[in-house]
Amino acid sequence: MKRKLRPISFRLALLFTITLALCSAAAAQDIASFEKRITVKKLDNGLTLLVVERPEAPVFSFFTHVDVGSAQDPQGQSGLAHMFEHMAFKGTDKIGTTNFAEERKVLDQIEVAYRAYDLERRKETGKDPKKVAELEKTFKDLVVKAQQYVKVNEFGEIVERNGGVGLNAFTSMDETAYSYSMPSNDLELWAYLESQRFLHPVFREFYKERDVVVEERRMRTDSRPIGRLIEQLQAAAYMAHPYKHSAIGFYSEITEVNASDAAALYKAYYTPSNMIVTVVGDVKATTAIPLLEKYFSQLPKAPKPPDINTVEPTQLGEKTVTLRETGQPWYIEGYHRPDFRDPDDAVYDAISDLVANGRTSRLYRGLVRDKKIALFAGGQGGFPGNKYPNLYLFYAVPNQGKKPEELATAIHQEIEKLKTSDVTDEELQMLKTRAKADLIRGLGDNEGLAQQLGTYQALFGDWRELFRQVDRIDKVSKADIRRVAAKTFVPSNRTVAVIESVKPTAPAQKGGE
Repeated sequence: MKRKLRPISFRLALLFTITLALCSAAAAQDIASFEKRITVKKLDNGLTLLVVERPEAPVFSFFTHVDVGSAQDPQGQSGLAHMFEHMAFKGTDKIGTTNFAEERKVLDQIEVAYRAYDLERRKETGKDPKKVAELEKTFKDLVVKAQQYVKVNEFGEIVERNGGVGLNAFTSMDETAYSYSMPSNDLELWAYLESQRFLHPVFREFYKERDVVVEERRMRTDSRPIGRLIEQLQAAAYMAHPYKHSAIGFYSEITEVNASDAAALYKAYYTPSNMIVTVVGDVKATTAIPLLEKYFSQLPKAPKPPDINTVEPTQLGEKTVTLRETGQPWYIEGYHRPDFRDPDDAVYDAISDLVANGRTSRLYRGLVRDKKIALFAGGQGGFPGNKYPNLYLFYAVPNQGKKPEELATAIHQEIEKLKTSDVTDEELQMLKTRAKADLIRGLGDNEGLAQQLGTYQALFGDWRELFRQVDRIDKVSKADIRRVAAKTFVPSNRTVAVIESVKPTAPAQKGGE
């Protein structure tokens, strides 16, 4: 017995040492220390500014959060929020153009020509193919004509020319965000660039960019079995909520949206009351806030758009989607869970760490290391977003010669352990320690800190919730894990998505060969 206890005692001693080190590191990373360095100001037009003073290096990073994602795409226009993200890099009435007065005339003509072409080609009866071809040519000729005024990628070149790095953006189901980093002495240039692209966006090269998004869809979804499986999983799991839609958009809808549609989404959602701008780095709030206010207060005041009011009905029975592909098999199962505001949100985070965080996790040890039936196994909450009730996923890739059914059995065995037996003291303490470590690591660079603070400010209306979430995880008990697992991971609440591997069909031989 003593020989068995020694390794555990050693691990607990090591854990205690790590915890002390983390507590020491966290002393400079707590709410009180950040409150001294963070200034929050809500402008008269409704836009929220967060400025974090961090003078260790003469640079700053920013994170602009817009409370619009693919879940807000209008009916029949999936992918539109993502399309506007692309437009936000095309410049303004002063950036990206050689002659905006003339360019605007042609852009207006393009929209008129596109609507005429689109209307004619959609006719179910009386469609004239010759007229369709003529209208299409007129539209495409105008697109070429508009291109002569475009200074391609001038927005990005200005950023890079002035020392900017990491120019990036993303659109999720819940948000659209923009970020990059610049030297501190370019704060005013950045404020001008960032405010102007939302104050005076120009929908130039829209149809060219639409083709780019179509290609993104082809690469991410249509050409990848796992991409197709994920899309089918969403559609099966959700009956009513917009989470059922693909984030990238459906091909038939991407190819039909126009610049006027994107402008309408911009007008509805890119309002100051729907935006949060976080700046972290070598800046002083006393000088930065007035400077940012000078530029971002130019955005016209408008009410915050209404939230989604669709509530997903309770799932009444297990659903299954099976794709038969010639590639790598997969097994995924998802369970409906509440959104981030639920009192048990921290418990789901604890379960994620327990079952899926690295090589010491239960799924890795059980399916990959011990049973050797999986090449990879994991789990996560917050799919496809976490702003609204979402899915908790378990997933695995079978080892050679193993079937998805074997993975399902093994995953269900691990789930039953969560429901029926307590986690160990060591497991519980380790997941809480890792939560603190993850927080500290996330605060280590300006970019990560800006994103985390901006996101929590958007979700909760208070950046301090970033730290309180760790405190909530610290209060999770063994009984909490059993209780949440028992109420969530039940067959009637489960949607299964499987790729079954099949042999490729041999091409038919020609007669006489």
